Amino acid sequence: MRNFFLVLLCLLVTMSGFAKSDKKLQFDVADYTIELQVYSPEIVRVLKYPKQQRPEKNSFSVVLQPRKTAYKVSCENNVLILTTSTVTIKADMITGNIFYADSEGNPLLKEKVSGMELISHQYGAEHTYLPKQTFQLDRDETIYGLGQHQEGRMNQRNQHLHLQQTNMDICVPIIHSVKGYALFWDNYSPTDFTDNEQGMSFSSASGDCIDYYFMYGGNADGVIRQIRLLTGDAPMFPLWTYGYWQSKERYGSQEEIVGVVRKYREQRIPLDGIVQDWRYWGEEDPLWNSVEFLNPHFPDPQKMVNDIHSLNAHAIISVWPCFGPATNIYQEFNSKNMLLSFASSPNGQGKVYDAYNPAARDLFWSYMNKNIFSLGMDGWWLDATEPEQAHSDPSVLDTKTYLGTYRNVRNVFPLLTVRGVHDHQRALTSEKRVFILTRSAFAGQQRYGANSWSGDIVSNWSVLRKQISGGMNFSLSGIPYWNTDIGGFYSNNYFPGGVDNLTFHELYVRWLQFSTFTPMMRSHGTQTPREIFQFGKKGDWAYDVIADFINLRYRLLPYIYSTSYQVTQNAGSMMRALIMDFPHDKRVYDMDNEYLFGNSILVNPVTEPMYIGRNGDKILQDFSEVKKQNVYLPQGCDWVDFWTGQTLKGGQEIAREVPINVIPLYVKTGTILPMGPFVQYAEEKDWSNLEIRIYPGADGEFTLYEDENDNYNYEKGQFSTIHFQWDDLNRELRIDKRKGSFPGMLKERKFRFIIVDRANGTGAGESINYTEIDYAGKPVSVSL
Repeated sequence: MRNFFLVLLCLLVTMSGFAKSDKKLQFDVADYTIELQVYSPEIVRVLKYPKQQRPEKNSFSVVLQPRKTAYKVSCENNVLILTTSTVTIKADMITGNIFYADSEGNPLLKEKVSGMELISHQYGAEHTYLPKQTFQLDRDETIYGLGQHQEGRMNQRNQHLHLQQTNMDICVPIIHSVKGYALFWDNYSPTDFTDNEQGMSFSSASGDCIDYYFMYGGNADGVIRQIRLLTGDAPMFPLWTYGYWQSKERYGSQEEIVGVVRKYREQRIPLDGIVQDWRYWGEEDPLWNSVEFLNPHFPDPQKMVNDIHSLNAHAIISVWPCFGPATNIYQEFNSKNMLLSFASSPNGQGKVYDAYNPAARDLFWSYMNKNIFSLGMDGWWLDATEPEQAHSDPSVLDTKTYLGTYRNVRNVFPLLTVRGVHDHQRALTSEKRVFILTRSAFAGQQRYGANSWSGDIVSNWSVLRKQISGGMNFSLSGIPYWNTDIGGFYSNNYFPGGVDNLTFHELYVRWLQFSTFTPMMRSHGTQTPREIFQFGKKGDWAYDVIADFINLRYRLLPYIYSTSYQVTQNAGSMMRALIMDFPHDKRVYDMDNEYLFGNSILVNPVTEPMYIGRNGDKILQDFSEVKKQNVYLPQGCDWVDFWTGQTLKGGQEIAREVPINVIPLYVKTGTILPMGPFVQYAEEKDWSNLEIRIYPGADGEFTLYEDENDNYNYEKGQFSTIHFQWDDLNRELRIDKRKGSFPGMLKERKFRFIIVDRANGTGAGESINYTEIDYAGKPVSVSL
């Protein structure tokens, strides 16, 4: 009887012009059907398609299934009103326009009147639609995201972007508004994003429907939380990946790559990762990316990996999605019709595999596993995952794939390539966490253990500055892990002279200082080698600054690893645009040269030359005059200079001296900052005697996270957390009871507490004056 009344109610609702179920609301406008699918109180999917042509679409990005969510529907003057506990959505049943507001009725976003377009279109024999949706934003509203683009913009308003994966552009069709919402345009074809006086629109080259997700988070962290809920959480990376990485294009032999690691150890410079770039497979173009060691300069790859491991370092290796015609993998792909038809590397001779085909992803992994992973390789450098094309001919989009025309799935290629490697490695073993370095990405890629980098950028100062906004917008798109080639990839601006050119030294040092405060600290480039010993020796200014900042990175590992836990557990972000923490300070809305690293450290990279320049053919090097750089300290808290201990009021711009060995760093008052020991690699010493710096001036808290550092037992609850709370008024620090445990956990340890001031707790060095306590997992309070 209950089911009968439910059917009757649904019939009555349908007769009134719309249909409501427990998960969606549906109505027709002219020749189109519009669905509002309720995924959660904060997430609603909007689907628009021609009547009687509902697409059977499975999203590549979305992993969330619609949850049973209580919502109400009413109808007033031909306007449907859908209300959840978090948002109110109004849909005009005459025009189809949709309006979004929060639970209190504050407007968030609205579609433009007549802003929907689904134009029938033919590409040869293929029939499709050109989907477009236009929205109206507030005049002063700022938006972020859209992946990584290198125009040097923070705010993405008032521009046009063609969203198609390329070497240095990562396309993620998500906008993130300062008003606390996000919108994901779930389409994989080349797409144009436009914002101008006519509105903000997404317009795609192909699609069966308009398909987008509206997400409301209330604030920036809430928005990121909703994006991750919709598209997947980011797993933990191994601890060692947060150490220092050395790479170049390329190490020509196994003797050379092992020798670099050995030299770092001899010079006592910390190092955890070394990267083998291309042509380990052989020097001839037809052997391109054979996914096996064929180069005679790598006669014993097993010994190479073992030697690197014996030096307490880790290795990853370059693998491309395209293959030369003389390789075994090419021949097998070709025999099974699993290659895309367009030309790719090397020099137009190679072909790209059909990553859209699950069987092709299986075959790719079988070569990777047999020839490389079985050696004990620690991770993957999946290069050119856009993928790379030899020619920019638009007809490439007509290429046939396992899932139909390439045009329809163009931008999702990197997601599926990374997915194939991640899922196969996870299925094989849980003892080694997946780590993938990759040049491209799409929405949801964070769930596959991938860290993207900014591509083959040029070594110059303006490019350095553009990395900052590129990385922040990538993070605001919901993908937390990003990095850049320290010094820029193409260093031809600095020839002749290369690494002997002191102007390159200054650029490289400043770039490395910036990269100390990114999710991955990795040196790489061509034409100019980047190993620290290329910059002189101990006592030379460039060498010393590089060494100091590598050591600082390792000192910060407890803070960084604990932040990575927040990324995984609580949808956190490692590179935080200032809008995330200071949404009421309008001065930070379009700030492209500052950010927070974690929740506490304000970073203001030096992005222009100050000490070395050219006067004719003479290189000037004068460190006697200390230059200054303007730094804005956001309002809402006070700030402590990391290097001097000086406390400054927020809401002001200051001129900070920036000698060559200093990047402006400021720490929020109330911060509890754990500092690890000086080490040569991440796990050389345990954390049994951490230095805990307290920056007084406000209350604060911090959660120290620890686990086994490299397996997936943390997913089974095998980890521990220690929560610290600072009571500023009473100058008391409380350490809560330790939660959780894991094999090898420190059951007893010491903490050294430092109250930071001008005389103590500054810079990268260990503090002399501290209060030491023993901690065995039980609550402790300390007066300081």
